[in-house]
Amino acid sequence: MEMFLIFILIFALFIAASAVKILNEWEKGVVLRLGRSVGIRGPGLVFVIPFIERIFRVDLRTVTMDVPSQDVITRDNISLKVNAVVYFRVVNAESAISSVADYLYATSQLAQTTLRSVLGQFQMDEILEQRDKINHRLQELIDKQTEPWGVKVTLVEVKNIDLPKEMQSAMARQAEAERERRAKLISAEGELQRSEILAEASTKLAVSPNAIQLAYLQTLTEMAGKEGTRTIVFPVPIDLLRGLLGK
Repeated sequence: MEMFLIFILIFALFIAASAVKILNEWEKGVVLRLGRSVGIRGPGLVFVIPFIERIFRVDLRTVTMDVPSQDVITRDNISLKVNAVVYFRVVNAESAISSVADYLYATSQLAQTTLRSVLGQFQMDEILEQRDKINHRLQELIDKQTEPWGVKVTLVEVKNIDLPKEMQSAMARQAEAERERRAKLISAEGELQRSEILAEASTKLAVSPNAIQLAYLQTLTEMAGKEGTRTIVFPVPIDLLRGLLGK
């Protein structure tokens, strides 16, 4: 008789323990009664009917999911390896349990396929330059497809883009050629400005012969003032030479 009472007591304690659940502040519990959903409970202390009700815990915190590197062929037929990170959270615990078998795995697979599909619509230069636009596009597409699962995708970021070594060398040569082109343009613009200033100065000097003589003297002074200068070139007016040749 005592053994039977002990067994009853242990069984009652087991029933009481299985009927009490404690959910954390960031958790919700989806309760199924005989296989049918009867609502969401928690957080805190939750009571369920043993053997009749079951509770599924759902974490409502933001999940950071790393998308593995995907082989992507861009619109201009360049092969890349791209990985990304997805930030999402559950906003409807009941849909996350009843609408999809495993919302974490489903979201991961959806992010991988969407990443390959979207990046394949862009050229390589667009992928490198329009990162924000691509991130926004990925977030919209993934969020739209996970909405029926009660999952809200808040952010998608493309992390690394691995280029083939041949493409890296070609881009380096292109960047070097671009820098040379800019240097030549800057030099040409400087020559143009110099010629314009010289033309303006020559026009003003032509008006006043005395100004030309002063410019000659200033040049001679500068040449003589340099250390180690032994030769001075003195400009002679052409009119004077013509007079001598005529005689």
